[in-house]
Amino acid sequence: MSPKAQAVTLSKRPEELAKSSVQSLAKGLRILEAFTPEDEPLTVTEIAERADLDPGTAYRMLNTLVALGYVARSEKRRYVLTLKVLDLGFNAIGRRDLRSSVRPILRSLVGDKIEAASFGVLQRGSIVYVERVRAGLTRLGIDIRIGSDIPAPVNLLGQAILAFLPQADLDQALAKPGDSAAGYPVIPRPRLLPQLDVIRARGYVLDNSLITAGLVVLAVPVRDDSGYPIAAVSVAAPVLVCSGKELEIIALQRLKEAAAKISNIMQISGSNRMG
Repeated sequence: MSPKAQAVTLSKRPEELAKSSVQSLAKGLRILEAFTPEDEPLTVTEIAERADLDPGTAYRMLNTLVALGYVARSEKRRYVLTLKVLDLGFNAIGRRDLRSSVRPILRSLVGDKIEAASFGVLQRGSIVYVERVRAGLTRLGIDIRIGSDIPAPVNLLGQAILAFLPQADLDQALAKPGDSAAGYPVIPRPRLLPQLDVIRARGYVLDNSLITAGLVVLAVPVRDDSGYPIAAVSVAAPVLVCSGKELEIIALQRLKEAAAKISNIMQISGSNRMG
């Protein structure tokens, strides 16, 4: 084994992988790690040596990565990473930087009667929480953390996005419930679509939470220059201290301004349409 291959093996692959690990996934990642910025396109043999795999396994892994678009194959049967690999890193960097930019905006929304402010994006039919700020005044009935994903139809952030999607994108988002749908209520499409029509007409969502009893939520879409909903932002308050109408009066304009600021941040940073 060459010194480079040995270094990759020692630094990237423990001698004993955990029993719960997926061996094929680990092998695929070692294939990707075999490439370096200084390399010309590599042969199967070179990649197999660096990834500490037999050529047959390396060849099958490469065929899979080519089919998925992460690796390209030249006419001389050499392989090179595609720019699609960069998307993984850019998404991680973009989301981290986006959280830092969005956090002070959300923080300015909470306090007094507003208990929490949240920001999320649509991803495979679910809302993924990118950032969330709480005032800490009242213990909410559900603990939503950064990275939590909740089916978009039962989440008011999700409804704020779904209402403004083009028909084809809406159909795709509603096509198949994701793994996160287990344990959440289901809203049939015939009931959901009229609700989305109402939201689209007035430009925002105002309703009691469908997943947390005793909580009223106000949500607006974050839209790009073309009007496409790239995310959503919301505020929530306990119904015992704030009615829906009162929340609308004290927070709607501020929430719209926050959505506009976040839209500018997302478009300038290139992190729009993250979901």
